[in-house]
Amino acid sequence: DDFESSLLSFEKLDRASPDLWPEQLPGVAEFAASCKNPITNSPPKWMAELENEDIEMLKELGSLTTANLMEKVKGLQNLAYQLGLEESREMTRGKFLNILERPKK
Repeated sequence: DDFESSLLSFEKLDRASPDLWPEQLPGVAEFAASCKNPITNSPPKWMAELENEDIEMLKELGSLTTANLMEKVKGLQNLAYQLGLEESREMTRGKFLNILERPKK
């Protein structure tokens, strides 16, 4: 019991002082204050611009396993590559047909 009482500190610190407790990361105080507010049923700001199709896609992607998600990403990469090849062919075609030249004045 004497050992435990020897560990006690009776020092009083004023936690309201900005000198003793400066904000280490800017914006943390505002974030913490916003978290104390009661949770409302309104959706977050970033969800306000989403359509129903977007929300369904988010739910679908969120339900995928890691392997399935990686497969989906690989499919999107392949699609982007194919679109790049197609765009390159069309640009070359436009160049040969002279449809990309500016009209001469």
